[in-house]
Amino acid sequence: MTKVYSALELLLIALLAVQGARLVWTVVTPVGAIGVWRPAHSGFAGAPQALLSSFDPFFRISGGDAAGPAVVTSLQLTLFGTRVDEAQGGGSAIIAGPDGVQQSVGVGQEIMPGVRLKAVAFDHVTIDRNGASEDLFLVQPETTPVATPAPAAPPLVGGGPTRPMPSAPSGITFAQLRSDVGFIPRIDNGRVTGLTVRSQGNGLAFRTAGLHEGDVVTQIAGKPVGGTGDIERLAAQFAKGGLLSVAVERGKDTIPLSITIAGQ
Repeated sequence: MTKVYSALELLLIALLAVQGARLVWTVVTPVGAIGVWRPAHSGFAGAPQALLSSFDPFFRISGGDAAGPAVVTSLQLTLFGTRVDEAQGGGSAIIAGPDGVQQSVGVGQEIMPGVRLKAVAFDHVTIDRNGASEDLFLVQPETTPVATPAPAAPPLVGGGPTRPMPSAPSGITFAQLRSDVGFIPRIDNGRVTGLTVRSQGNGLAFRTAGLHEGDVVTQIAGKPVGGTGDIERLAAQFAKGGLLSVAVERGKDTIPLSITIAGQ
């Protein structure tokens, strides 16, 4: 007796036949006939390397290409402070010329005839000297080793005369002040309005002077601060010692300090 298939059964048989044919084709057909599989190329593949090569951990602001080794300028210029403006893509610096007068110069402005400020970094600036790029680095404080006083000799045994103990030095010298105290200019509207101090070296002179981290020196010897050169100019005046008066901003308070300077 002949079995009659319904339309649904015929459709299912046809689908099974198609799937079976596809399975056989997959098994017997080599991959090489279709082609070697390769992953689709992503445009982001080279992006990490490009990002890392262009990233500057010191956030330097470039005024041109950075190809070639850096050249330190031979001009008689002194860099006292920098201000990097990442938002505007510029910055400024406190630079003194051969005459020692400090001035605030913005990127693109002229420092002296034929010399312009090209770029500003946290520890140096790049200047354009008649088309050539040269670097000028921040002045570093002089480090002078602090002499350790010799121990006092013990008294003689047997009631004999005793040797006098050496007296401890009073105050701090200017060399110790420059070694143990770091000064960073505070700039408002292009002018130096104070020197922010921080401890460096062994910090002995910093503590002896009564300074705190973050204090801002606004007056020295009764005169408003105009730059770090004010301290250097007082070195000769206090060569034999004396009492140096300063005023510092500590938070919202202004505190007067008297620093005893020892003769050198």
